[in-house]
Amino acid sequence: MAIVLSFTSLCLLLVAGKLLRVRIRLLQKLYLPAAVVDGLLGLILIQSLGKLLPAAVYAGWDKLPGFLINICFACLFLGVRIPKLSKIWQQSGPQLAYGQIVAWGQYVVGIGLALILITPLFKIPAYFGIIIPVGFEGGHGTASGLAEQFSVYGWPEGRDFAMTSATLGIISAIISGTWLINRAVRKGFTRQLKRIEDIPENNVIGIYDPDEQPSAGRQTVSAGSVDSFALHIAIVGLAVFIGYAFKLGLTSLESLFPAMQKNGILRSFPLFPLSMVGGLLIQLFISRVMKMPHILDRETLQRISGTSLDFLIVSAVAMINLSMISQNILPLLIIVVAGILWNIGCVLFFARHLLPDAWFERAIAEMGQSMGVTATGLLLLRVVDPEQKTAAYPAFGYKQLLHEPIMGGGIWTSVAFPLCILAGPVTVFLIACSAIGIWLLVWLLFFRKNVAASKSTK
Repeated sequence: MAIVLSFTSLCLLLVAGKLLRVRIRLLQKLYLPAAVVDGLLGLILIQSLGKLLPAAVYAGWDKLPGFLINICFACLFLGVRIPKLSKIWQQSGPQLAYGQIVAWGQYVVGIGLALILITPLFKIPAYFGIIIPVGFEGGHGTASGLAEQFSVYGWPEGRDFAMTSATLGIISAIISGTWLINRAVRKGFTRQLKRIEDIPENNVIGIYDPDEQPSAGRQTVSAGSVDSFALHIAIVGLAVFIGYAFKLGLTSLESLFPAMQKNGILRSFPLFPLSMVGGLLIQLFISRVMKMPHILDRETLQRISGTSLDFLIVSAVAMINLSMISQNILPLLIIVVAGILWNIGCVLFFARHLLPDAWFERAIAEMGQSMGVTATGLLLLRVVDPEQKTAAYPAFGYKQLLHEPIMGGGIWTSVAFPLCILAGPVTVFLIACSAIGIWLLVWLLFFRKNVAASKSTK
């Protein structure tokens, strides 16, 4: 009965948030995702009525995000026709360089500000700055997925700080993104959107017109053998299992080396990036060994991932420990504001120089993704390019294939915090500074002339 009550309560929150999104004009103008509204509503109810509500109402919610993030990452490469590396580089090179600079800059800003200001002023360890890239670039899923890692290294409250950072990141991405879009329209920076009034009404309300409802996926196998949706879920589960097998292998390997076992480097490595590897291996096997790539439908997998992400955000936001956050609210706000300013600054000052044609559309998508989730970036891009006529969509999509495995919950995101503990925040800060320098050099060597040429032919 407790499981039923907990699940139905979570579903009730999700429906309530969508109804609020449809009915309240302010939420529509802010483009706030219903999942964030749901989570904030749940947070208010639990904090204000927690002693009156039966514990069964939200039983297990704190464990749900850490599990669901594995599903989201397992779906990342499943159903994707992985092109040659040369094509990815050609289609999205400048976008990748810009995205990497934005992402590494969050480490520079977060840890740098912690070293210079937060630690001396508030006596908080400098690794506090890691909550900006984990919460912004990583999002709620990454913050949840790293919960075990935070605990292993003696900072369990890091999950709540990162979760709060992720929530503030999504909200500020939508608000600042809307402001930037208005500004870009007035200055003539947008290629397709010429007036704010041109934004389709269904983008504002969040409900498609009956004759414009897109497909949610295709059935790839006969229902007489197995339901297509069930098959896709099973394959996602298999990807997570492969990731789990890798994690067991890493743990066993660590046991052979006392120094590594003492530091818990491999034991604390999260499951979700390994689930991503599992999904990639399955995709390669199905497409290149079985020669049956059509058995996986990308839209169906996106629905599975999107559903997991929505429930993840609702449960994650609702279970934030506000008492812990309130004790360090000032340093949290300082470092979050700095992260917001960095991302806005990248759009205002760097994007037009580093990105080719449709630079604003490309930059606003990047800002949404680097402060929330990929869906936030696509939402902002859909506002400025509703008919997908610019080169921003393919560039952003191809870029994700190389960007996600490294940043935003990828390999570097998973090792950055342990490295802060074992080698020190200064080391991570210097690595991030060096990475920005390397990507700027890559841009100068490979993309500078192409970017200049694309702008001269507009």
